[in-house]
Amino acid sequence: MPEPAAGEVRVRVVVSGVNPTDWKARTGLYGGEAVESVPNQDGSGVIDAVGAGVDQVAVGDRVWFTLAAFQRPMSGSAQEYTTLPVERVFPLADSASFEIGASVGVPAITAHRALTVAEDGPTRLSPGALEGKVILVAGGAGAVGHAAIQLARWAGATVIATTSPGKTAYAESAGAHHVVNYREEDAAAQIRSFAPDGVDVIVEVAAGANNELNLAVLRPLGTIAIYANDGNQPLALDIRANMGLNARYQFLLLYGVGPKLISAAAEDVSAAIAAGVLPVGEDAGLPLHTFDLARTAEAHQAVEAGATGKVLITVSES
Repeated sequence: MPEPAAGEVRVRVVVSGVNPTDWKARTGLYGGEAVESVPNQDGSGVIDAVGAGVDQVAVGDRVWFTLAAFQRPMSGSAQEYTTLPVERVFPLADSASFEIGASVGVPAITAHRALTVAEDGPTRLSPGALEGKVILVAGGAGAVGHAAIQLARWAGATVIATTSPGKTAYAESAGAHHVVNYREEDAAAQIRSFAPDGVDVIVEVAAGANNELNLAVLRPLGTIAIYANDGNQPLALDIRANMGLNARYQFLLLYGVGPKLISAAAEDVSAAIAAGVLPVGEDAGLPLHTFDLARTAEAHQAVEAGATGKVLITVSES
């Protein structure tokens, strides 16, 4: 049983969340030497013990957490108990399920970051923070896209999502005001019909593939926030077009943004959870695929194979 050091807590894990970053790290896609590790960055559970100097949470508190295994390879969430720095652990509202708690983490904080990097936009999210803004969420059926739709709508934005034809209903269920099939030839015209002046922020999952569409719908001084490049198509920047738009590109990877931004985003995400605006499940547009702890390998394989929705591992009883 791991013991929490000063500034740490021990969590009895109830649900572990699996993200693409987890299988990529496990398979060495990020480089570096292979080390013994416990997978998964996200999870939820109950505080089981606290180390010296910890007063933010107490034994028995329900919590969600993220970046569990960052620089701590044995602290991943795919285990019954884990010790974590208290700054990576956040209160989980009594009204929220442990499944919600394990689903936010990396996806919701990534979405929060994408929605708060515009030069003329807010740095925090709350009701009204994005009032008057138009947000385009590429890949609205994915976990990050799902959270971006929910958070942007909660903050008052008009939300347009792009999906493939078979996934339109997921983005609609998440709360997108408009959903466009990005494969249609007139996708840009459809988006422009909802946003004649262009979109303020694009939350981008496939930067290379969507490059031409993005430049066709971005407003002057708009921002493209890139957190992935699904399909690995190279991103070739049209310098003149981007200069004409005074476009801003922001690349996102949570591991390097620092604890201050993570904590600020987590506060807003916790508020959104408490407000009931980050639901998960089929009805909310994010189907859940649940495995038990002994099937962790299968859970990783499901994410790697591109499962639509959220893959979770049930670790213990709540």
